[in-house]
Amino acid sequence: MGNSLKDKVAIVTGSGRGIGRGVAMLMAEEGAKVVVVDLGVNVDGTGFDQSVADIVANEIKDAGGSAVGSTESVATMSGGEKIVQTAVDNFGKLDIIVTCAGILRDRMVFNMSEEEWDDVIAVHLKGTFTVAKHACILFRQQRSGRIITFTSTSGLYGNSGQANYGAAKDGIAGLTRVLARDMGRYGVTANSISPAAGTRMTQTVPDEARTLRAARGIGGPSGSAPRMRGEGDDVAPFVTWLASDEAAHVNGHVFHVTEGLVTLMNEPEPVKTISKNGRWTVEELAKVFPPTIGLELFNPAPNQPPS
Repeated sequence: MGNSLKDKVAIVTGSGRGIGRGVAMLMAEEGAKVVVVDLGVNVDGTGFDQSVADIVANEIKDAGGSAVGSTESVATMSGGEKIVQTAVDNFGKLDIIVTCAGILRDRMVFNMSEEEWDDVIAVHLKGTFTVAKHACILFRQQRSGRIITFTSTSGLYGNSGQANYGAAKDGIAGLTRVLARDMGRYGVTANSISPAAGTRMTQTVPDEARTLRAARGIGGPSGSAPRMRGEGDDVAPFVTWLASDEAAHVNGHVFHVTEGLVTLMNEPEPVKTISKNGRWTVEELAKVFPPTIGLELFNPAPNQPPS
């Protein structure tokens, strides 16, 4: 057992299974007191099993650590507030939040229902905000804290059939960059993890969708998008390090983490520019765009003739 998080208190949402469980377990091994947050739902968000959070909390306690389970929903503001209050009530303070909670409702955008859109956005994007907002009230007062969110290549690059999930995950990356700027002056850091690992969620992706994504790619024309390797527990060490005092200088970044690989993702930046004095006309753009900005533009999904 290490001590990089000795005397720290951490909230880990979605920590009953998968990557979140690995993070909660390792943080506890490193000395943190952990609030294990999980509703015990199915991958699509249905169902409820209170024992899932309690089992992980008990495992931590059986190993000599300190933990408490929580089945509050991250999808509501009151749930986020109660999760934060659980840390304070049980352990007297809060130092770290890790927002792993998520569900999947994959469907092509032309078939996606409003409910499928709303439910995924609520758990991922709003669920990150509800916990972060209430944690930041404390973090601002104590002038310290760690926020570690979870984005995805589905949002950073795009995956077919995941309009809801991709929108939420790219939104989380944007939210994290704002949190870093809002809270950095108070000694708080905010960073986001794009994980890749074999988990319960990735196992639900149909073979047809995997084939389609592989054919189209989720990155640029060079196929530069990070690929999936390893297991859920492989993500935990970097998350735990980011939560430690040693990472106080790391703020506002997105990292792709898979097995033994940690990659700093690039910030959005201009690639090519055309300019003129005054406003462009449509005719001018038709002439100038193709041989400049439009030259060799990558198309992730070229038009296919009807079969």
